[in-house]
Amino acid sequence: MTETDQLTLIRSSFALLRDHGDKLAAHFYATLFLHNPQLRELFPAAMDVQRDRLFQALAGAVRMLDRPAELTVFLQQLGRDHRKYGVRSEHYAAVGQALLATLARFAGPQWTPAHERAWTIAYHQIAATMSGAAETEADRTPPFWHAEVVGHERRGSDLAVITLRPHAPFPYRAGQYTTVETPRWPRVWRPYSIANAPRQDGLLSLQVRAVPAGWVSNALVQHTRVGDVLRLGPGRGTLVLPERPARRVVCVAGGTGLAPIKALVEAMITHNRPLTLHLFVGARYQRDLYDLDALRQLAAGFPRLLLVPVVSDEIGWAGVQGRLPEVVPAQGNWQDHEVFLAGPDAMVISMVERLHRGGVPADRLHYELSTTPEVLDITSGLLEHTESPKPGSGRPATGDITPR
Repeated sequence: MTETDQLTLIRSSFALLRDHGDKLAAHFYATLFLHNPQLRELFPAAMDVQRDRLFQALAGAVRMLDRPAELTVFLQQLGRDHRKYGVRSEHYAAVGQALLATLARFAGPQWTPAHERAWTIAYHQIAATMSGAAETEADRTPPFWHAEVVGHERRGSDLAVITLRPHAPFPYRAGQYTTVETPRWPRVWRPYSIANAPRQDGLLSLQVRAVPAGWVSNALVQHTRVGDVLRLGPGRGTLVLPERPARRVVCVAGGTGLAPIKALVEAMITHNRPLTLHLFVGARYQRDLYDLDALRQLAAGFPRLLLVPVVSDEIGWAGVQGRLPEVVPAQGNWQDHEVFLAGPDAMVISMVERLHRGGVPADRLHYELSTTPEVLDITSGLLEHTESPKPGSGRPATGDITPR
């Protein structure tokens, strides 16, 4: 079977499943747990969102099969990340058996031995890539870190700044995120950007906003206390400083997108000391500029940091008013600057489009997206239980799927 034949068979059979998303997912999990009850403990107690995401994950995998280089890189990362769930190499076979049985049932009489062979080959390649990467990483790092809460400061009714002390050295780069599990919701992980550059004392800061019906975010903001112990996944993400940092930099942060931007600013001030560093921080109302005092302290210690708070909806605000995608391009000529962006996807996408039209080269625009058109991995769709998808890669995202 050629690769073209395999791809054609997978896509044609998947087209038969589009109207069966909910039933397909329910049948898959029932089959998986019936024959492998020991795997139930790897999943969260509530499976509603889990079922909804399975069909999306399958669709993403099908879309990416004709881009093998991208798929391989992403699957390797997913395999490493899934170590924190307790996934082992032998689990992939059970998932594959349940998946193929489910596909055959819902594809109906048009399912042929050729379809089964094509799916089997594809799944074995995915499983081998993920499990191989996980086994390699197991020799170097733990699957997760325990971290004690040593600070919990409320900055509003729905937002908290949380300081953590990992029990072992936690390697990461400024701008990256970690995934967090709380004792209140076992096996439910959420990604949050680390809001400080690496420090000698090893402490980490998270800026967490509780979202409606957000299990982990509400637990972290409303119920977490000093002395509690959380679990952290490895540092991930590509919103990091380039190997050759620019001498002129613009940073733009909307909402809790401030967390990775603040970490990057700290790293630049400490190590790179750019000639100019503009920091635009946007919110709807003045009260939402929750970390303004700390940012002013940074600016006081580094005079070349120009801090520009921007408020969009508050009447009477004395400073710069408007929305960041309109304000930032109008505030200067940024063609020769390195630009770092973080915040809601709509803001980031609009900023990228406007700045690129204004002459900023694409390779100088650094950002991550929370949603992605490519949900690549079948197994991640089975194991991830998320409030929203996670940050993507430095250009438009190509497959990360867990959220902040």
